[in-house]
Amino acid sequence: MIRALALIASLVPAAALAQSHPGHSHGGHASPPAQQMGQQHGVVAASPVQPGQGAFAAIQEIVEILEADPKTDWSTVNIEALRQHLADMSAVTLLSEVKAEPIDGGMMFTVTGEPPVRDAIRRMALAHAATMNNVGGWQLAAAQIEGGATTSVRVPAADLAKLKGLGFIGVMTRGMHHQDHHLMIARGAHPHH
Repeated sequence: MIRALALIASLVPAAALAQSHPGHSHGGHASPPAQQMGQQHGVVAASPVQPGQGAFAAIQEIVEILEADPKTDWSTVNIEALRQHLADMSAVTLLSEVKAEPIDGGMMFTVTGEPPVRDAIRRMALAHAATMNNVGGWQLAAAQIEGGATTSVRVPAADLAKLKGLGFIGVMTRGMHHQDHHLMIARGAHPHH
């Protein structure tokens, strides 16, 4: 408790300094708004870089790439499709229920959820298994079931502990294809998932 109070007491003067005289410029010159917010009384504050939400940040990054590319064909761009895909990713990551059981040479993941999570599970699991099957010697197979999908993963014996540690969502993250895949979706392509 004493430590918490001491921390708060040490932050109050800094917060007060940051809030004093907003928009005040030195030397009679009008400062650009970014400088007004970032520099007051000789104190330089860093500008925020986090947009506040992961899906928003992913979309923002893709939009910046598209705007910087003079070859972007805006008639095919579909940011809404990317938003829907990111919603699927969020649903599968945060709202699905996963049961894992050992199988010969690997694991079977039974992933379920209520609609529309169920539909997101099916889209993500089936597409990821098709994309990543046989990559690095890992064999993935997925199938639709009532309420979602199953994904079986068989790996070389040396990777069995890794597979168990990763679990379903860790398996879903393997392969740095996601970022390129998001750009493809935004450009209007129809990749596997």
